[in-house]
Amino acid sequence: MVIVAAPSVQADTLTSALSQTYNNNPTLNAMRAQLRATDENVPQALSGYRPVLTGSAFIGPSYTRGRSSPLARIGSETTWPRGVGLTIEQPIFRGFRTQNAVKQAESSVLAGREILRSTEQDVLLDAVTAYTNVIQQQAIVGLREQNITFLREQQRAATDRLKVGEGTRTDLAQTDAALSQGQTAYEVAVSDLNSAKATYLQIIGVAPKSLSVPPINTRLLPKSAEAAVSTGQSRHPLIRAASYNVDTAAFNVKVIEGQLLPTVSLRGDLQHQDDPSVTGSWGNSASITANLTVPIYEGGVVYSQTRQAKETLGQRRIQLDSARDQVRAAAVSAYGQLEAAIASITSAQSQVKASQLALEGVIEEQKVGQRTTLDVLNQQQSLLQARETLILAQRAQIVASYTLLSTAGGLSAENLALKVQRYEPKQHYEAVRDKWIGLRTPDGR
Repeated sequence: MVIVAAPSVQADTLTSALSQTYNNNPTLNAMRAQLRATDENVPQALSGYRPVLTGSAFIGPSYTRGRSSPLARIGSETTWPRGVGLTIEQPIFRGFRTQNAVKQAESSVLAGREILRSTEQDVLLDAVTAYTNVIQQQAIVGLREQNITFLREQQRAATDRLKVGEGTRTDLAQTDAALSQGQTAYEVAVSDLNSAKATYLQIIGVAPKSLSVPPINTRLLPKSAEAAVSTGQSRHPLIRAASYNVDTAAFNVKVIEGQLLPTVSLRGDLQHQDDPSVTGSWGNSASITANLTVPIYEGGVVYSQTRQAKETLGQRRIQLDSARDQVRAAAVSAYGQLEAAIASITSAQSQVKASQLALEGVIEEQKVGQRTTLDVLNQQQSLLQARETLILAQRAQIVASYTLLSTAGGLSAENLALKVQRYEPKQHYEAVRDKWIGLRTPDGR
């Protein structure tokens, strides 16, 4: 089976694989781009403090036909009046909409940063899962390959015994059937391994090469389920994002209510106009006015929008409570899965040891005629299942450890001390926050 070719850079350790994921994963990079787009909401909101400057120009034919007195002849004239103008309008008071819109935009940026942190955790956990899946499948392929070697030896021995009259055709048929079943299981394991490698390439960005079983850094893990819940409630990005979303919704209510308040602005106008009907005729004008606008009735739309925004605010508060419950349940579940995995490893190790001794005993008993070939085959299958159970439990312990770290809000490049150039959301935010003009993004696009 063929795996799609990948870049030559290989990730051998879990740490290097996570570093590759942090730098290259498309889901994570897309979320960073989304946050950069969210950053632009702040300068858009700040524009409410700034003047609006517009220019205008006009030119066009003017046709006149008539006579100046009853005895005068009828005449006509076509002229081309033209002019230019400049208008500047400076908002003074907008019903507190600008202030609240800025706070709303800033809250949405903070929520976006926490969503990015949550995505980072999810992607890194996916990388851990993909990494350990490859190791697990490689180990299972190796075990099933060893099983085929063992079964072939049993088949050869059964054939030799049949030739010298010490065995039966039933013994040979049993080894043939077991070998066929073992080869099928091996092909299934190879297929699963190729699938795991494809997922690894998709998430981490490079093909797996020589992976090693990662150590578990227990120093980073909460010491109890209660500690995991407490830590997660204070720093999990889903909860923090939901909290900022409540603030965003609250400021949105104030922005909409501001539409019911008066607005005050200053307007300045400059105009120059030529009158071709009179030779050398032109005129300049300038004016400055203070404008007060008082909304009286807007057809009910603003009132409806306000009620709608308040319902959305209520929804965000419910979602915050839901996020807290979700993180609490995930922390308790992850801690339980870790404890179960550790217990399963101990049990599986004992099972492997006992099955190995039992197989050796059955083989010796077969040699003296006290056991059948079927007994050997069954015991070999028991040993194979015990070894695979141990592999599954070891992989489950690693994944559960990182899952527990994620539920506590600690699965990040910074906390894992990954050797990467860390993405700093504040850099883009500070670069665009006070920009008045410019079409190019900070990276030059």
